Amino acid sequence: MSTPETSRYVRLRVELVLEVTDSGELTDAALGRIAQDEAMPDTERAHADSAVREDSAEALAYLVDPFDLVSEVPGVDLAQASWSSEPVDYDPDAPDWNDDLDGDLDDDVDGDLDEDHDDDLDGEPVESRA
Repeated sequence: MSTPETSRYVRLRVELVLEVTDSGELTDAALGRIAQDEAMPDTERAHADSAVREDSAEALAYLVDPFDLVSEVPGVDLAQASWSSEPVDYDPDAPDWNDDLDGDLDDDVDGDLDEDHDDDLDGEPVESRA
């Protein structure tokens, strides 16, 4: 399946809804991760600590790393990643809840989005890569 028309790059979209069952444990884990990050400047560390203490979604964002998800997958290198987290009102019984998730994924599976494969993961046109 490796033809000139086939891109070497694959966009993998994953959407998760997580229930925070212990916000204190989540916050402590995120603070521990921030404290262990030797490359993080002190000013950024102070901002991160504050954000994590105020918002479980921020704490989760510091703990989930896309590289960790694919680092053990043979034959691939992570070219680019972005992720975010936000609190949501979750009602699995709401008729439009599953439609939102399924609609986005169906568009990608059907090939309706990114047909020319020349967008990066943020939807911006890709400049020539060295």
